[in-house]
Amino acid sequence: MEQTVKIGVLGVYRGRTMIEYCKHDSRVKLAAVCDKRKDALQKMKEELNDESISYYENFEDLLESDVDAIVLANYANEHAPYAVKCLEHGKHVLSEVMPVQNFAEAVALVEAVEKTGKIYDYAENYCYLVAPREMRRLYKSGALGEFEYGEGEYLHNCEAGWHTITYGDPNHWRNNMSAFFYSTHSIGPLIHITGLKPVKVTGFEMPYNNRMARMGAKAGWGSLIIITLENGAVIKSLHGVGPSKNSVWFSVYGSLGTAESRREAAEGDCAIYTDLDEFEGENADRKNKYTPKDEFSERAEAAGHGGSDFFTMWHFVSKILGEENAEIIDVYEALDMFLPSLLAYRSVLAGGVSMDVPNFRNPAEREIYRRDFACTDPKVAGDMLQPSYSKGNPYVPSEVYEKLRKAYLKTL
Repeated sequence: MEQTVKIGVLGVYRGRTMIEYCKHDSRVKLAAVCDKRKDALQKMKEELNDESISYYENFEDLLESDVDAIVLANYANEHAPYAVKCLEHGKHVLSEVMPVQNFAEAVALVEAVEKTGKIYDYAENYCYLVAPREMRRLYKSGALGEFEYGEGEYLHNCEAGWHTITYGDPNHWRNNMSAFFYSTHSIGPLIHITGLKPVKVTGFEMPYNNRMARMGAKAGWGSLIIITLENGAVIKSLHGVGPSKNSVWFSVYGSLGTAESRREAAEGDCAIYTDLDEFEGENADRKNKYTPKDEFSERAEAAGHGGSDFFTMWHFVSKILGEENAEIIDVYEALDMFLPSLLAYRSVLAGGVSMDVPNFRNPAEREIYRRDFACTDPKVAGDMLQPSYSKGNPYVPSEVYEKLRKAYLKTL
């Protein structure tokens, strides 16, 4: 008899996609939903209309339930401590973005994974977008040759919907994160494509602009990070929540040619463009553009974020059920994607100097960071609190948040 994985989901807002996924995978059972917001939980209960599902307002009750795995779709700055609790209670974890918010949390998370032996999977869904998935296949097959350079962009003008995700709360984590925090949508796919570890990083901060001021967000509109990988190749990541226009775009330069995704403003429906040689130095004209398809393409189309949300859940469940080759993003790879961001901001604060990136697979390297709580969250940083903007936190009048709060209340 096929094993059924009992899933619990924390957070009904972002967790909606994972909840929906459970309806269509015969290998899983949505066993529990948890959210501290009673109204949101009640609305989800009415929508699902399934008496076999348990509903909890208290996370501790979810921990004590008999679920096999918990999806963490709670606030991005709270994932690590919740993940540690899940692992220590014998639950597998699928963590939404971001994995941690400081180095001390990273140490605790790695050691919880190593101690418990439970599965930790980082749900960086942009790794599973159509183009990055195909780039990874090409790279793994050798068609791209050796990785030499790559670019990732995640630029998202969030102004129109900021009130719906921050509720007009000046203390919301989104209003107090640095421009470097929400970075793995752009860095992650390039790390996942290549499997290479970062070793050095330098950061550049974009200025505070009128858009961020209207949003009540106290940071630069974006950031640029230059990462050197273990083979000497370089990654450029550009990401932010306050640009004028959106851009999700990736490019890979290999010794045998290039591959890039379709620009958001480009015409046509091709997902990827390649120009690859059969042999290094050949310099033949082998341009191609296409939208790759595989056995999962049709099933993934209905999922969120361009189908990528399907794969985070599919591979997580597959790994739990014993499939060794399931394409999860483990805790070490998750930190390879994120720790450069923490250091890139320190690079800015230190005047633009290059920073070494530790390898958290090595206990001696991570030991240095055990008591490093530095971040922009006052609840955990203590006397290591960093400003959300390197030039000092901008002043935001209370009227800005009052206006956003009114706009949010109208959506209820």
